[in-house]
Amino acid sequence: MTSYDLVVIGSGPGGYVAAVKAAQNGKKTAVIERNQIGGTCLNVGCIPSKSYIQHAHWVLAGQEAAKFGFAKQEISFEFPKLVARKDQVVKKLQGGIHGLFKANHVDYIEGEASFENGKLMVNGKEIGYQDLLLATGSSPFVPPINGVDQADYLTTDTFFKQTEFPKQLTIIGGGVIAVELAFAMRPLGSEVTLVEVAPDILLTEDEEARKVIKSQLQKMGIKIYTQAKIQEVKKDAVVLDEVVVPFEKLLVATGRRADLTLAKQLGLELDERQHFVKVDRHYQTSQPHVYAIGDLVGGYQLAHAASAEGLCAVAAICDKDKHTLDQTSIPRCLYTQPEVASFGLSLEQAKERYENVQVKKMAYASNGKAIASEETNGFVKIIIEGKYQQILGAVIIGAHATEMIHTILAVKESEGTIDEIARMVFAHPTLSETISDVAKSF
Repeated sequence: MTSYDLVVIGSGPGGYVAAVKAAQNGKKTAVIERNQIGGTCLNVGCIPSKSYIQHAHWVLAGQEAAKFGFAKQEISFEFPKLVARKDQVVKKLQGGIHGLFKANHVDYIEGEASFENGKLMVNGKEIGYQDLLLATGSSPFVPPINGVDQADYLTTDTFFKQTEFPKQLTIIGGGVIAVELAFAMRPLGSEVTLVEVAPDILLTEDEEARKVIKSQLQKMGIKIYTQAKIQEVKKDAVVLDEVVVPFEKLLVATGRRADLTLAKQLGLELDERQHFVKVDRHYQTSQPHVYAIGDLVGGYQLAHAASAEGLCAVAAICDKDKHTLDQTSIPRCLYTQPEVASFGLSLEQAKERYENVQVKKMAYASNGKAIASEETNGFVKIIIEGKYQQILGAVIIGAHATEMIHTILAVKESEGTIDEIARMVFAHPTLSETISDVAKSF
């Protein structure tokens, strides 16, 4: 039997980052993976979707240029080549993880992990461990819609395997993944419809930002049905109360559910709703020496959140530099056009916790770089506690929002205030000057 100081089950952004860090701290480490290295994010999530969104950006850039004197040309593409490009990106990043494992002497074991009588078994062999980190992620959740089991539907786990371009795509769901894929496919020519049973799409996003994105979707010709009452799904249509929505391809993007298989085999305590593994602030479960991170434990189902949680868990395992993760310091990103990025408390949440809350907002339309670049759709919003000028939260919607948000977040993390941002010298012309303008307006 081979034994390790730490065994990580799952090679997604939580698992592989934790494994490398543990190895760098002198732990004999192994990673077990039953599917593809890199997990959901790399193979069927963040990276494939951003590859497709980049294809859409190329098309939209050509359309924008045509408004200002550039010769307009009909856009044509070979979808299999776009899929192949996505696959190349994924393969390159997979190779990067393999390289990290090799450089840090992390053993990578391909196979299905299970626990039999408390023993960890993989491919019929027992593997010993001192500490165990579960990073088994999640799988697509498909709600019990009448007829959906008989439909040839896609989930995010299968969508990126398609080599035929969906000329007519209907998406059940209105969350981040659904909206990003709508933005990715519509500029390429797909007729896209979003069907959301909730009162609105993107309910996790800032209300003002949500309105901008919804308006942009509609301008692009994407049909949106909210508060939809789905009667049934047929082989080529989704039947709502008042309308029948046809499709060539149906994508069900209604969230993901934690994979609790191994957690239940180990008898780990779950949360009150029995949806996630219960952990302490260092991500230790109800059993000593067993930790869990990522989609297994709730919170933000984001790759970078899982990575940060993994580092917290490893710090506890190695008994050095113990720290906890502040959920208000995790950036949240939506890669639409314009982009949306945020962190921290919303205005409503801030008012519930603090007496003196202030908020200021500045439009991209007042920024020189935005005007010169034809990127004036958006704004920067910052929320502070008025007495001590503490930064509580921020929202940016606009070009490069997912990059710009880190300027504000870095000041917050270093315990700076809005005054520090106001005193900073920002280069001109940059979109980031909008952040400076908001800070100075306080």
